[in-house]
Amino acid sequence: MSLALQHSVKTRQGRDLVPQDLFRRLVDFCADEYGLEHSVADRIMDQGLAFLWTMGTTHTEGTLAPSKEVDPAWHTFMLHSVEYAEWCRTNFGRFLHHKPNSKVRSRGLMVSVVEHIERAGFQVDKRLWQTAAACNEPACCGDGPCC
Repeated sequence: MSLALQHSVKTRQGRDLVPQDLFRRLVDFCADEYGLEHSVADRIMDQGLAFLWTMGTTHTEGTLAPSKEVDPAWHTFMLHSVEYAEWCRTNFGRFLHHKPNSKVRSRGLMVSVVEHIERAGFQVDKRLWQTAAACNEPACCGDGPCC
C-alpha cells in the first residue's frame, strides 16, 4: 500500500497583484466613493483585481463581467488611470476596457466568472458574486436600467 502525499496549495489573492500602497489607496477610495466599510471595500478590491487578472490573462474581456458588488473595484481602479493603464500594459500588453452590457449578464454568467477565477488559482469570496452588475450608483455604467 502506498501513501500519496497531500500538498496544500495556497490560493492567490487579488491584493497581491498590485503594490501594497496602491492596494490601500484603492481600498480607501472605494470605501469613500461608494460609502462602504473599509473591510467590505478591501474584499471588493481583492476580488476585483482577481477578476481583472483572470480576464486579462484569459482574453475573456468580451465574455466575462463583474458582479454588481465587484464592479466598483473596476471603476475605482480605472479612476486611478495612470496606475491602471500601466498595470494593464505591464501584465497583459493591452488596456482592459470596461464595456458594460447589462443585457447579457445573468446568474449563470456569475457562476462562470467564479469558475474562471478559481481556475486561475484565486481565492473567491462567493458572497460578492451572487448577482450580475447592471448599474452601480453613483457611478452608473451607462447601459443599466438606472441610466
